Amino acid sequence: APGEEPPGDGPEPWVGGLHNSNNNASPAGRLGPRNGRPFSPFGARAPSAEPSYVERVVLEIVESERTYARDLRSIVEGYLGKIIDAEEPLLRPEQVSALFGNIEDIYELSSNLLQNLDSCDNDPAAVAVCFVTRSQEFDIYTQYCNNYPNSVAALTECMRNKQQAKFFRECQEQMRHALPLGAYLLKPVQRILKYHLLLQEIAKHFEHKSGDDYEVVVEAIDTMTCVAWYINDMKRKHEHAIRQQEIQSLLLNWKGPDLTTYGELVLEGTFRVHRVRNERAFFLFDKALLITKRRGDHYVYKNHIPCSSLMLIESTRDSLCFSVAHYKHIKQQYSLQAKSAEEKRVWTHHIKRLILENHHAIIPQKVR
Repeated sequence: APGEEPPGDGPEPWVGGLHNSNNNASPAGRLGPRNGRPFSPFGARAPSAEPSYVERVVLEIVESERTYARDLRSIVEGYLGKIIDAEEPLLRPEQVSALFGNIEDIYELSSNLLQNLDSCDNDPAAVAVCFVTRSQEFDIYTQYCNNYPNSVAALTECMRNKQQAKFFRECQEQMRHALPLGAYLLKPVQRILKYHLLLQEIAKHFEHKSGDDYEVVVEAIDTMTCVAWYINDMKRKHEHAIRQQEIQSLLLNWKGPDLTTYGELVLEGTFRVHRVRNERAFFLFDKALLITKRRGDHYVYKNHIPCSSLMLIESTRDSLCFSVAHYKHIKQQYSLQAKSAEEKRVWTHHIKRLILENHHAIIPQKVR
């Protein structure tokens, strides 16, 4: 029932689950004593009374944020600060920028959020309000996450330099960190994708699933889910953009414009094509379908069809087949055989969507 303790003795399953993906836990998975005394944040209660599931989740949010803020501080002061204060520049300015991104902004936000959380008196609704009121501020994580691949590349470059690698090792030893800088730079990416999961744990076990308190928890979940979704979407687009550049560099006999002019890469796949001996590699962009042939690591250009001129013909005889063609050259169809019904469904779905989107784009306003 809502609000009840999870059954069983010993550490509950959720304790490990909440900690594992963020590395912000005490070694045993439970929060340890602070200043030598056990936590007693739940107001006046009998010494033997156990906190409820929701109270434990709230405590997890607050204390893991405390650990997270401390980790961020160690990056800002223990690494970045020392680089800035060094008499002789250890890293080039562009290396510093790529390596740390906007980590100082992230640290400031986490510190402010922690102050708010500490003043909530472990009230789940008050904790939820902290996230709702700061919803706009979490946008800075998008910048950090988008820069994260650059951070990894910059750190890899630094570790190849003996002097820089020695400096980072010394910083790590001075702070007595078991993990190197790279593990700490990953923490903001992990943390921002964790908030909505923690808040969901509160909602799942909330005693009264109605009223203002519950509604604000749901609003906080929606807020942080949107942030997580947006960051994941940006990450996906970033990965697709990198792949697009890679395809461009491997494309032979292409006389057209830069592939970025065709928008985002939506799908790519290899298909058997009717009456063609070798398989063809297809790349579906927002504005065009690119048809190529593999040659080693390269792709040899064969054809491309703008999505505004693309036709899709679905086979009624073969559940795995579908055809594409330029509507002005209907006889030059490409009859593709998918490897599974799901692959066919995904490709035909996106082709239909892009045909519609591009079709609307070229219809004159007067005709609409």
